[in-house]
Amino acid sequence: MTKIVRTLIIIWMLPISCLFTQQTDNLITICRVKYSGGGDWYSDPSSLPNLLKFIKNNTNIAIAQEEARVSVEDEELFNFHYLYITGHGNIRFSEKEIIRLRSFLLGGGFLHADDNYGMDKSFRREMKRVFPNKEWLELPFDHPIYHVLYNFPKGLPKIHEHDGKPPQGFGLFDGDRLMAFYTYECDLGDGWEDPDVHKDPIEKHQAALKMGTNIFIYALLQ
Repeated sequence: MTKIVRTLIIIWMLPISCLFTQQTDNLITICRVKYSGGGDWYSDPSSLPNLLKFIKNNTNIAIAQEEARVSVEDEELFNFHYLYITGHGNIRFSEKEIIRLRSFLLGGGFLHADDNYGMDKSFRREMKRVFPNKEWLELPFDHPIYHVLYNFPKGLPKIHEHDGKPPQGFGLFDGDRLMAFYTYECDLGDGWEDPDVHKDPIEKHQAALKMGTNIFIYALLQ
């Protein structure tokens, strides 16, 4: 039995309150990051509710059905474990937000950044301010994040074409711990949206939800 399987069994058996600080309605959730700079942090409004519903219906995780929303400066930031950031435009963090985000991630928090086309340059710039001495590393296809529940032998699914580049998953690490995961040229959030929004085939919609579930479960394991 692999380490991942053993850890999953433990997670399924333990009360979820043993694993996380108290959150919305005493259940864990995904927290969308509000940011300045002009980018649409609020994009894909049906995406996280659909992902949360999928996780609830396909795992034994006691999870809230409503996303949380917080800016990095808010006091509630450290009540959450899983932050999600997306958008099409510019991202800008204040000096206080840089310090707090660094503290959040080094303290055990997890950030999933999902490029909704157009945020790549500003997101990389801001994360370089958070961790000047760290570089994004592309995760190999055998990384557990691609296999923890659903199997993605070729890595991230390609949901939207954008520049026609292959999807890539990049990580920032604190030692061996993955503290930030960046899904680039993939656009999982569009795939999580209601199917009639982007007219994606049901196969892409399901692949995006399954990959999102993998990311969420992997974050629980750390």
